[in-house]
Amino acid sequence: MNARPQTRYDVAIIGGGASGLAAAIAAGRAGASVCVLERDVVCGLPILATGNGRCNLSNARLDSRRYYNAAAAKAVLGRDGASRAEAFFDSLGLMTCEVEGRLYPITRRAETVRDCLLGACGRLGVDMRCGVELQGAALDPAVARDAAGGAWILDIREPERPVYVHGDQNDRAALRRARKTLAGAQMAQRQIRARSLVIAVGGCSHGICDMLDIPHVDEEPVLCPIAGALARPGNGAGTGNNPLDALDGLRLEAMLTLKRKGACIAYEEGEVLLRPYGISGIAAFNLSRRCQAGDLIEMDLFPTCNNDQLAHMLRAREQHVGPWNGEAAWFDGVLPRALAAYVCECVNGTGDAIAASAALLHRISLRVTGTCEHQQAQVRRGGIPFSSINADTLAVTSRPHLFACGEALDQDADCGGYNLGWAWLSGLRAGEAASR
Repeated sequence: MNARPQTRYDVAIIGGGASGLAAAIAAGRAGASVCVLERDVVCGLPILATGNGRCNLSNARLDSRRYYNAAAAKAVLGRDGASRAEAFFDSLGLMTCEVEGRLYPITRRAETVRDCLLGACGRLGVDMRCGVELQGAALDPAVARDAAGGAWILDIREPERPVYVHGDQNDRAALRRARKTLAGAQMAQRQIRARSLVIAVGGCSHGICDMLDIPHVDEEPVLCPIAGALARPGNGAGTGNNPLDALDGLRLEAMLTLKRKGACIAYEEGEVLLRPYGISGIAAFNLSRRCQAGDLIEMDLFPTCNNDQLAHMLRAREQHVGPWNGEAAWFDGVLPRALAAYVCECVNGTGDAIAASAALLHRISLRVTGTCEHQQAQVRRGGIPFSSINADTLAVTSRPHLFACGEALDQDADCGGYNLGWAWLSGLRAGEAASR
């Protein structure tokens, strides 16, 4: 079939990610005719990468204080956001489970979530138009005279014939083949109309904001590794080599405290991955949302005891492994050898090496130079500012029949299901409002 028969919809959604699919389902359930305009060959692909492929659907206790724009989060999530998110997935037939305060699909597989979302869209008759480039969007000049005619006119470029994924839509090889086909497909210029428009483009909303002439805050990556330098062994003496080179790949459980000019800004507890450039891992990702160049991050490897208690435990080891000798092997059973070598280089030559070791293990300090590995960032901060949004409907106040949701808005949160929780609930709110 060379042409698509339908050119008018009640709701058009730009972007087929998590928030866009939630918006499509909400609008479809409200009785609206819906289309999703997606650039990729199929919808929902970013979902497959969430939670290392397990898809951490939501936090079991969504707390607005964990969000960058807490007031907006409170307005959208309410007091029962987590239960509403769980109810949404129940309505899709997706069985879930709670693991350490986080909601997962019972299969622990992200494709299960995507399949349920796409299945719901299919049952509701949502038109999934993929491989689409949005080239223009404007309000219909006749909308004031004839609201039934559709408020928005969208100019799109899409494949003359639909591009199909042959095989499993979750299979990377099949997706690569489909994308190759899309790159060589003959494209057609088409125009569609929609009464309401929902922006759900994820963390790259500057293009459509420019197109629609609406406010936009420049986007920047967050939830990414932190770059910095450890104190050098011997208080700066020695070879001048980067101590992190010898610690590369070491995983530690630690309490991280972020300090700025001596004042505590935030803290996180969890696994930390040491890399030559600094630190990674979920605890570091959360601090990356708050840190600045020049800040200090103190890593406490024994947060359940104080300096004196830890020193007492270390002195007790001398009864079993012999007196302190300044060698890394003395810490066997307490510290990994690479970290023990770093500690020994730092404390050897001090008056009381055991006391100095206890103090260091409570405060291994990283001087922050910034964030890094931005291509791995899980979320981008920025987008449409909430000063331009009606929080009750997520409508853009400067344009009629225009809504936004998910990461297209200037909202981000800590790891642990908060960002996907926002995507689902903001998508549902925008889709419901757009259908009205």
